[in-house]
Formats: sequence, structure tokens, C-alpha cells
Amino acid sequence: MDNLSQKDKKPVLIYDGDCGFCRLWITRWSPLTKAQVDYHTSQEVGKNYPQISLEDFESSVYFVDSDGSFYSGAKAAFKALAYASSGKWFLRAYEKIPGFAPTSEWGYRQVAQNRKLFSVLTQWVWGGSLETPTWFLTRRVFLFLLGLVYLLAFLSLWTQIEGLVGQKGILPVEIFLKDAQAYWGPDRFWKQPTLFWFHAGDGFLQTICLLGAGAALLVLFNRMVALSLLMLWGFYLSLFHVAQPFLGFQWDTLLLETGFLALFLVPWSRQRATSQESPPSPLILFLFRFLLFRVVFSSGLVKILSQDPTWNDFTALYYHYETQPLPTWIGWHAHQLPHGFQEFSVVCVFIIQLGAVFLIFGPKRIRYMGCAVLIFHECLIFLTGNYCFFNLLTIALCLLLLDDAALARWIPGKRKTSRTEETTRVSVWENRLSAGMGAGALGISIMLYAVPILVTSGNYPFLYVAIANTIRPLHIFNSYGLFAVMTTSRPEIIIQGSDDRENWFPYEFKWKPGLVAKKPEFVAPHQPRLDWQMWFAALSNYEKNPWLIRFMIRLLQGSPPVIALLENNPFPDRPPKYLQALVYDYRFSDSETRSRDGSWWTRKLRPYTPILQLP
Repeated sequence: MDNLSQKDKKPVLIYDGDCGFCRLWITRWSPLTKAQVDYHTSQEVGKNYPQISLEDFESSVYFVDSDGSFYSGAKAAFKALAYASSGKWFLRAYEKIPGFAPTSEWGYRQVAQNRKLFSVLTQWVWGGSLETPTWFLTRRVFLFLLGLVYLLAFLSLWTQIEGLVGQKGILPVEIFLKDAQAYWGPDRFWKQPTLFWFHAGDGFLQTICLLGAGAALLVLFNRMVALSLLMLWGFYLSLFHVAQPFLGFQWDTLLLETGFLALFLVPWSRQRATSQESPPSPLILFLFRFLLFRVVFSSGLVKILSQDPTWNDFTALYYHYETQPLPTWIGWHAHQLPHGFQEFSVVCVFIIQLGAVFLIFGPKRIRYMGCAVLIFHECLIFLTGNYCFFNLLTIALCLLLLDDAALARWIPGKRKTSRTEETTRVSVWENRLSAGMGAGALGISIMLYAVPILVTSGNYPFLYVAIANTIRPLHIFNSYGLFAVMTTSRPEIIIQGSDDRENWFPYEFKWKPGLVAKKPEFVAPHQPRLDWQMWFAALSNYEKNPWLIRFMIRLLQGSPPVIALLENNPFPDRPPKYLQALVYDYRFSDSETRSRDGSWWTRKLRPYTPILQLP
């Protein structure tokens, strides 16, 4: 009976029980092989294998296959890992790739001969436990923050959408879609995918914003999450394509790309119990890390590639705080810091964006460190400037670097979720969809990111051009890179109205600088999109910003939704007869000036547009 069905016996991995390094990694490996491999110490079962000496057991692990054959060293480890769902490639590489086997065996010997050192390094990098991490709590926290970002984005747009692109707004949707239909013809539904092809009235604009806010609340409260995320992505994409210049910022495309990836992070099949909820796909989690990497690293890379002199000589932050679109009052104080500190801060920016960002691909504690550095950087950006929901969304992506064990320490009432057999029982189609989607998306993402960097001539391969053009309307892969060139001056457009061309009265905006005594305030995560667009318009001329003339015409017409976008209306009874735009060059005041007269700004005048009047 002892020799009965040798083939039915489980393979065994035998390791030295006195080796702390071995114990740590066996703790990590054993759940991965899902009870298909037995793990025993040589002290327990060594006597059952007289063909292997005690000295051999002390110097190497041994893998005893079900047919009685045995292997040592790196091959033994790879044989055991081959029973894990994602571990087969190690053994294949060992057996098929020239040079891989001797290299891995040499590396194994170095580790075996220096176990204490590598045990200390392992505990420093991975912590005291190498248990397979879980991401259930992490996913819930991320989805909560993503739902919050969507909620803030839709509510922010709801308060402005009619004045921006409504029927009496600055750039009406109906006119835009008529032009798009004439230009694209039958291809318009793919080139401009939006629900507003079916109806473009003000009521529908408001409805989509409110439906988006409602779907975001469902995600916040963990109800119908998958379907709600699909609705949110579709609604935001629809608004993105009709809001024209008012919804074309990098955080808008980042939200679309993040929202699309989130569709594959959540389980779509309904489970009877939360303990059976499918775990997040490792490939999708990696795609989120790659997205975060692209956002941060690209922002550093464009600063180098642009050859902007202020980044090259580390003086960029001399100008940044006062020239950014909507600074905060903390930004005013940051501007007063010594130039030496500003230059040191630029060096830190490069270290974070071009160096520390690589930590997010490291083992547990290295990844945690990268998460902390990036979140700290985002908090500093939030304190000194108003960048809509960008900081919150980036922080949400950073939190995906933390597993359940890390988050459980900070979230009261939540405990670490362990991986069990029940949590891995998911439908076959969902596993295949996640794996296929993740592999395909990863390959496309790497290609779309790497080709423009490597092919500087612009003669891109046909496959790259075809894929990029096909997916461009969906904005599921986007380019990022903030502040490639630092703005060194701050022109601000001031719009004035008059009835007699002699007495002019200014329209004050809600958030952008106007009166020099107006304190820079915090407005994020709300984004006053008109105020932001005025910043871009001031950097060029009105001929390159035709929407600005449309805006001024609406003021001459006295359009209520457009006037509602402003802080005040100096002509409450009837619109003015004449309108003009002037440009002032603004600078932050110094501490002495602000103490003397309370001014946060100083300014000098120069003309911008001719005087306008309605026919």
C-alpha cells in the first residue's frame, strides 16, 4: 500500500526550518500554489529522504516531485512556483532561455551563502511578514475616492454648464454639434462620442450632470458600483466632447482614463456574500500604477525635454506661485521664500518626478515609501494652487499602492482581509476578461507611451498611428505633463463696460485676480472653468481665443446664465452699450506693500481688445 499510486502524491518543497529567510518566503509562496505543493522543514521530514544529506538540506531547498525525482537550488524554487497561476514563466525561462539557468543558480548560491544578510534586507524591504497581500479594502477606499471625485466634478459642472455651453451660454452645444456634423458626416458618432447627439437642450445638460452626481453617490455608498462606473464614464465623456475649451484639462482626461480602468477593477458578477467577492486583477492594479507613473514621470520629463531656461537653471519657482492660474494665499507666502529655498525646491521636484516615482514599482515597503512621497508632493501642490480635483484623484491613485494590511492600520473598524479559497472562487469569464483586458491594455499602454519618447523624428510606426487614432475619441489613453514651460509673467484680462465710452466699470470674476486687494482663496476641488480659461486667453491675443469675443457678446446681450458665472454685474438694470478688454500685468506684492495697504497684487495696464458694441 505504501507504493500505491506514487503519482497521486503531492510534490514537496523541503527547506531548512532554522533559516529565517526561508521561513519568510515559504509564507509568501505557500498560498500561491493553492495546496498543490506541500511545504515541510528538513528537520521534520529529512530522515524520509536518505538520498539527501543533512549538509545538502542546510545549503539548499529541495523539491521532490510526485514521481520521486528531486531538484535543488533555483530550479527547486521554480518547480514549486510553477504551480502558482502566475509563476510558470520562471520555470519556462529556466528551461528555455539560454543563460537564465546558470545566472539564477549563481544568484541562488549568493543568497544561500548570505542568508542572514538577505533575511535582514527582506524584512526591511517587505516587512516582518511576506504573506500574499490582498487588495479588497484598498479597492473600496479607491472607489470611494473615485466616486467622490466624480461627484465633485459633476456638481462643479452643474453650477456652470448652462453659462458655458447652454443655449444662451458662451459656446452653445447645438451650434458646436451642427458644425461637427457638417465636418465629420456619418463618422461623427465615433469622432465625437456624446449623448448630446440625441438632444442638446439646457435641461438635458443639467440632467446629465445630476445623473452623474447620482451615480457617483451610488459608488460612494457601494451600491451598483460596476454599472454606476460605466454610467459615470459615459456621462463625463459626453460632456467632455461638447464643453469645448472648458473641459479640456489634463485632469479631465485623467478622470476619463482612471474611470475606464476602474471598470475592470470591480467585480461585475453578483456574489451571494462579500467573502466571495473576486479579488482585483493584478494586471489591472499594475495598469493603475503605470498610469500614476506616466502622470508623474511625464511631468518631470517634459521639463527636461522642453529646454525651458527656468527649469534648466532651477529658477522656475521664482515665478510659479504668482503666475499659476489660480494661486492660494499660501502660494503668496511661498512666493516670499528666499531664492535659495526656491532653487532647492526645484531640485526636489525633479527628484520626485524623475526618481522617487520609480519606487511605486518596488516591493511593499519601498512602494509605501513612494506612496508617501507622492502624496506629500500632491498636498504641497494643493496648498499653494487650485487645481480642481487633480490632487484628490492623484492621491486616490497613490492609495492603490497600499495593500489591505497598510490601510487597515489607518481606517477604524476595518480589519485586514485575508485571501481564502472562497475569495478566489469567481466566474471563469470574469477571470479571462480581466487577464485578457489587462494584458492587451498593458501592451498598448507601453507602446503608446514609449513610441513618442523613442521616435523623436515623428515618423511613427503604422500600428502606433492606427491604434492611437482609433482610441483617441474615447480618451482611454492620454498624454500628461504639467508645466513643461514655466510662465514668467502674469497677464490678467479685465473686462469693462460703459454707456458713454468715458466711464468704465469692471466685471469682477469670482476667483481669478481682479482688484489688487482681493485675497487669493481656496476654490479646489471646484473648478471655475471660465476663470481658468481667462488665464489661458491672457497669454495670447483675442484672435486666438474666439470664445472670448463670444463671451463679451453675451455680456452685451445681458445673458443671465453667463452673468451668473461672474462675481458681480456692474450693469444690473440693463447691459452696457460698450465693452472692452484690458490686460494688466500682475505681480504678487511684497510683504512691505501688503502690510502698508493690504494689497496682495500690483499691476500695470496695457490694451487687449478694441471696444465692442452690438449692431
